Amino acid sequence: MTSTFNWAAMPKVCLHEHIDGGLRPSTLLELSRQKGIELPHQEPAAIAQWMADNANSGSLVRYLEGFSYTVDGMATLEACERVAFELAQDSIADGCVLAEFRMAPQLFEPFGLSNEAVIEAFIAGMKKSGLASGLIICGMRHHAPEVTAVAAQLAAQYAGKGVVAFDLAGPEFGFPAKDHEKAINIARDAGLGITLHAGEADAGHQVIEAARLGATRIGHGVNVVRQEADGSPRWTDQAKALGLHFEVCPSSNVHTGAATSIAAHPIRAMLDAGLSLSCSTDNRLMSDTTLCKELELIHQQTNVSLQEIIAMQYAGIEASFLPVDVKVAAKAKVQAWEKAQA
Repeated sequence: MTSTFNWAAMPKVCLHEHIDGGLRPSTLLELSRQKGIELPHQEPAAIAQWMADNANSGSLVRYLEGFSYTVDGMATLEACERVAFELAQDSIADGCVLAEFRMAPQLFEPFGLSNEAVIEAFIAGMKKSGLASGLIICGMRHHAPEVTAVAAQLAAQYAGKGVVAFDLAGPEFGFPAKDHEKAINIARDAGLGITLHAGEADAGHQVIEAARLGATRIGHGVNVVRQEADGSPRWTDQAKALGLHFEVCPSSNVHTGAATSIAAHPIRAMLDAGLSLSCSTDNRLMSDTTLCKELELIHQQTNVSLQEIIAMQYAGIEASFLPVDVKVAAKAKVQAWEKAQA
C-alpha cells in the first residue's frame, strides 16, 4: 500500500520551516549571480548536493554554515519576498494546507535592510501565495539579550499583521533560553505564540526550561525522551502534563547529530510517551527534503503508522498559532480527505 500511497494528496501541516533554509537551488544560484557571490558550484543539482553534504555532518554548528550563503543571496527586499513566495508555493505542492515559516530579520541588518521592511517583504510573499500561513520571528540565541529583545519587539509590532509567534533559533548548546527571558516576555505580553528550539543540541531538561519560560511548542525537542538517571521526574511526563507540542524534523535531526539515523529517530518513543507532535522539514534546501519525504521516511523506517501520521496533522493544526477560523478550515480539509480514504 505505502509504495503507491499518494503522500502529496494528504493535506498536511508544517509548523517548522526556516525561510533562509528553504530556497530553491536554482533561486539561490540566480540571486547569488546577481550579487556576484561565488558559490561552491554553479549548477542547481550540484549546489543542492553540496548543501546536503555540508548539512549531513552530525553537527548543528556545521549544519548552520550553509545559511551564510542563503542569507547573503537573499539580502534584498525583492529576494526576501520572492523566497517567501516560492517556499509557500513549494509547500502547497507538498500538500500543505497550513504552514508557519520563520526567520530572523536582524540577520539582514549588515546588508543595510531595515527589520521592518524585511518582515513586510516576507509577509507579502507568503500572502501572495494564497497558502494559509503565518510568520514566526526568530531571535538568535547567540546574540546578546538586548538584541533578541529588539527581535521580540519587532514581532510584537507585527502581531496580528502576519506575525504569529516568537522563537529562539541558532546554536543551542551554551546559549540557554533563560538568558533571553526578557525577549520571550515581550512577545508573550503582545499575545504572540512562543515556540523555542530546545532539546536538540542540549539535554532534554531544556525542553522543560523552555516551557517554564512560556513556550507551548518546542522546536525539535528529541532529547526529551533521553532521561538522565538523576532521579528527577521524567521529562516526557512533565512535557505531556504541560501540553507541549513538538515540531519534529527527522532528517534535520539526523544531519545535526540529534539522531543517529531515521530508523533510530526518537519519534517512535515520543509517540509512545503520548506526546503531541507533528512532523516538519526544518530546512528543505539544507536537508534536501520535502514534507512528503519526511512522512514517508518515518512511516517506512520508524514504524509510525499512517493513522498516526494523520493524527499528527490534526495535532499540528491544534497547536498552530494561526487564527481559529484558519485552523477550522484546515481541519475540514484533512477530515474530507480522510473520509474519502474510507
